[in-house]
Amino acid sequence: FSLAQVYYQNKLKLALIGQSLFGQEVYSQLRKEGHKVVGVFTVPDKDGKADPLAVAAEKDGTPVFKFPRWRVKGKPIPDVVDAYKSVGAELNVLPFCSQFIPMNVIDHPKHGSIIYHPSILPAHRGASAINWTLIHGDKKAGFSIFWADDGLDTGPILLQRECPVEPNDTVDTLYNRFLFPEGIKGMVEAVNLIADGKAPRVPQSEEGASYEGIQKKDNCKVSFNQPAEAIHNWIRGHDKVPGAWTVIDGQVVTLYGSSLLSGSVPTGQLLDIEGASKPGLITSNGLVLFGTDAKALVVRNLQFEDGRMIPAAKYFSAGESVSVELTEEEKKIAQQIRAIWKGILSNVPKVEESTDFFKSGAASMDVVRLVEEIKQKCDGLQLQNEDVYMATKFEDFIQMIVRKLRGEDKEEELIVDHVIKNINNMIVKMPHQCFINGRFEDAENGKTYDTVNPTDGSVICKVSYASVGDVDRAVASAKDAFETGPWGKMNARDRGRLLYKLADLMEEHQEELATIEAIDSGAVYTLALKTHVGMSIQTFRYFAGWCDKIQGTTIPINQARPNHNLTFTKKEPLGVCAIVIPWNYPLMMLAWKSAACLAAGNTLVLKPAQVTPLTALKFAELTVKAGIPKGVINIVPGSGGLVGQRMSDHPDIRKLGFTGSTPIGKHIMKSCALSNLKKVSLELGGKSPLIIFQDCDLDKAVRMGMGSVFFNKGENCIAAGRLFVEESIHDEFLRRVLEEVKKMKIGDPLDRSTDHGPQNHRAHMEKLLEYCEIGKKEGATLVYGGQQVQRPGYFMEPTVFTDVEDHMYLAKEESFGPIMVISKFKDGDVDGVLQRANDTEFGLASGVFTRDINKAMYVSERLEAGTVFINTYNKTDVASPFGGFKQSGFGKDLGK
Repeated sequence: FSLAQVYYQNKLKLALIGQSLFGQEVYSQLRKEGHKVVGVFTVPDKDGKADPLAVAAEKDGTPVFKFPRWRVKGKPIPDVVDAYKSVGAELNVLPFCSQFIPMNVIDHPKHGSIIYHPSILPAHRGASAINWTLIHGDKKAGFSIFWADDGLDTGPILLQRECPVEPNDTVDTLYNRFLFPEGIKGMVEAVNLIADGKAPRVPQSEEGASYEGIQKKDNCKVSFNQPAEAIHNWIRGHDKVPGAWTVIDGQVVTLYGSSLLSGSVPTGQLLDIEGASKPGLITSNGLVLFGTDAKALVVRNLQFEDGRMIPAAKYFSAGESVSVELTEEEKKIAQQIRAIWKGILSNVPKVEESTDFFKSGAASMDVVRLVEEIKQKCDGLQLQNEDVYMATKFEDFIQMIVRKLRGEDKEEELIVDHVIKNINNMIVKMPHQCFINGRFEDAENGKTYDTVNPTDGSVICKVSYASVGDVDRAVASAKDAFETGPWGKMNARDRGRLLYKLADLMEEHQEELATIEAIDSGAVYTLALKTHVGMSIQTFRYFAGWCDKIQGTTIPINQARPNHNLTFTKKEPLGVCAIVIPWNYPLMMLAWKSAACLAAGNTLVLKPAQVTPLTALKFAELTVKAGIPKGVINIVPGSGGLVGQRMSDHPDIRKLGFTGSTPIGKHIMKSCALSNLKKVSLELGGKSPLIIFQDCDLDKAVRMGMGSVFFNKGENCIAAGRLFVEESIHDEFLRRVLEEVKKMKIGDPLDRSTDHGPQNHRAHMEKLLEYCEIGKKEGATLVYGGQQVQRPGYFMEPTVFTDVEDHMYLAKEESFGPIMVISKFKDGDVDGVLQRANDTEFGLASGVFTRDINKAMYVSERLEAGTVFINTYNKTDVASPFGGFKQSGFGKDLGK
């Protein structure tokens, strides 16, 4: 025998008096411990359905007695008492009993009787102990197992256990989390202690004693003349039975699913409530109610007098839904679910379309069984206990399940006022409004601006010009989604599943996204398809895989005695994050920052570049189709000075990610520090050096060197801002570059043969022309280009400068355009060229071309840059971290 088997050596003959699934579990566990249950005394069948305790006992062949009562007019019924005494019990165990048991039964066994009570006695004596624990706002809950006496829950204590009460606990959550599982263990432990003669009898103190009766519906009306927490406690303390209620629009409405509102109050539609000094608000998360302390709570569900229950968020849109016609496969699922209903409702001869789950005798634990059995049958189905209360009739329940399986239950249909264009041999549909809380809507002041196609300077469409108020609404929506919405409660694997689905939708729409990117940013379509869009899809898939792999660590510590303390780290999302993205890779920069942000469980408010907002807004539309909950992603197009500044200053934003210029990055960092010390990650300017040694593969160096400068029209944060070419190969390198530059085809980015499209916008092209003029004035040699192409649109010739000295403007400042800046260095002067390459305040990327591995490693170790490319360039990957040194910023995108 193992020690575990002989710890409790003595076994007892037990009478179990009670009912419910709790009683059934206690019965089963006591039998497993080796005790003999000589009789089960439970309630009569209800509507032909036996209590779970009776079902289990009858299956085992244990004698079962179903007495409707034990007393008449306060006196024991002799036949009932005699039947009880006939089983010869040594101990009565009452796990949950709704009947009054006479004292001559309680005291009859050798060891008397023990009772389970769901409170920390002497507090909350009486039958509604869990409810009153919550109504009084107790910080601790628990249970007591006590020796029965002739008082009401006043007998000596045998065993007690306690747990903290969470701010939004309900009767159900407390019961399911602690009182049910730990209560079963406690009852078994109590019986074992009695069997071994070790059970204490601790008299109850009258200090702190209280008795509260069973609440009736008439007494459960909500009083709004108290603080929000007291209102919340009242509602959750009566959830689900008998239900706290109020009067709305002349009818009694019962309130379920209360939680305290910790953030700012979301926007919503006013709703007058009888007795409330301030109207409620119907918001996307439910009904917001206010206490006398100006704090608020949210109620998730409402039930009307006819028994119909709806999500509170749909109060103004509640109505009869249209039935959906089932496919053959769905009919098979319906039949499987019908069989599950029949298994639970064993008293019902046949489950009809009109069969009501609860009116047929189902109880709260049957709800749990129903939900779990259906989830086993329908893998991946998101089904909650509350869904059963929302659709209690079988036909309504099947309609609800089918809608969930089809994905039709998400939210009301998204309304998008698309701008539609027939372009690139396809119909392109583009949203153009702010995207806030799952809806496209105009800016609150109605302002718009033009977004322009750089290929010909034409206006694509008008886009909403977000205001400070729009930013505030977007942040409130994101905060709400994080704190009270499904996103914050969703398990990590389900979050990853949604991000995978989003990536799949982006892939389905990749040609449309690439077309929008081409007309809005000037990106060559083939490059947009492969890189702008292709890498965006890869990024979301990569980070979707990280969702359930973010782990903390355990840490050995030297505290007190060894093995008596455990320290561990837990990685948690920050909350609302702000993202400000640039115009050179509109969709890809969105993906780089937002995919990681979402994978970690944050919500976000994103400002696309003012000149390239359209792919971000199309992305927003796809997030709704993917099932991302409303409020998780918000997109506010507009100016950096207004929208970006408000994001930097906003007290509810916890982190801001920015890609753009160094001066703006410094300003953002200062604002973030002064506002609420929010975290910041910055990817800023660059002047990336590319060193080409004479022992390189020259063909490859020319090809890659061209790409390092002219890729994406030079609008590339890691573009080689300065090429250092060893003197002995300088002229040959230059000759070959000029040869290749002359072959580049400049033209419409939608033309598949185009190499070089238009610059992003007019102001940028004009800045590039000015950059060239400064270079010529300072004495650099312009060997090719330097002019605007004479055609409509913002086209700049690929440009090559040589003889660029270290003191010149071209050697120090980033062009962010198709301008190659070449400087020579003396043969063999490795340390000299390294010093020149590092003589910059930027440090984003760099490169080296050489066949000498020792030289490559020597140079790469000494280049002061976040990325060093060796014999290649522009090779980024979603798994490899990306970020800069010095004034190129800090923080990383991509990778773990």
